[in-house]
Amino acid sequence: MSNEPEADEMTFAERRRYDRLRLIVDVFFNGTDTTGVASTKDISPGGLYMNTESVLPEGGLLTLRIPFPDGDVVVNGEVIYSSPGRGVGVRFHGLTEKDRALMEHALARSDG
Repeated sequence: MSNEPEADEMTFAERRRYDRLRLIVDVFFNGTDTTGVASTKDISPGGLYMNTESVLPEGGLLTLRIPFPDGDVVVNGEVIYSSPGRGVGVRFHGLTEKDRALMEHALARSDG
């Protein structure tokens, strides 16, 4: 028997595949019932956390447009953590290699 926690016992941070860097940019989002602009708290090629007062339920699907100096990244995402009135954690789905490279380049510049 392992002492490792079961997947449902893991914290949100432990389930992350990528380290997130603190980068604040505006994110334009469009969901089933909500459209808006939010600011990121942190971001990685796997997802982001954005501050928003919009109520976005866990499991909700969004289309995000994230502007970077070298161009915009448009990606679909799923809300995997929601703190109503404060913000949401979003996991990206279908990030293209081109968009991943653009994002990683922008994150590398912000980290240095």
